[in-house]
Amino acid sequence: MKLITAVIKPFKLDDVREALSEVGAQGITVTEVKGFGRQKGHTELYRGAEYVVDFLPKIKIEVGVTDDLADRVVEVISGAANTGKVGDGKIFIVELDNAVRIRTGESGPEAL
Repeated sequence: MKLITAVIKPFKLDDVREALSEVGAQGITVTEVKGFGRQKGHTELYRGAEYVVDFLPKIKIEVGVTDDLADRVVEVISGAANTGKVGDGKIFIVELDNAVRIRTGESGPEAL
């Protein structure tokens, strides 16, 4: 099993959610986050004063998948989140030792 974490631009969330649904990824966790990478921040003007916005709004998506689905999930996230511009985001893939469905007690791939 793999835990796939993607950090994307907020306006791409619906596209990514639909793409994940189409490939059979069930259940995602979405969190509003802030951060920066190569995109850096930018300067804004507020009430006559300039200030630097260091952290930009992003969306973090987490999805647990079976090993056989992991590569496809990465492909569809990459495709759906891509704008071709700096700041499109990153995808992280880590090994998932176990998962447990709280309601039934199922564990492993059956819990996903």
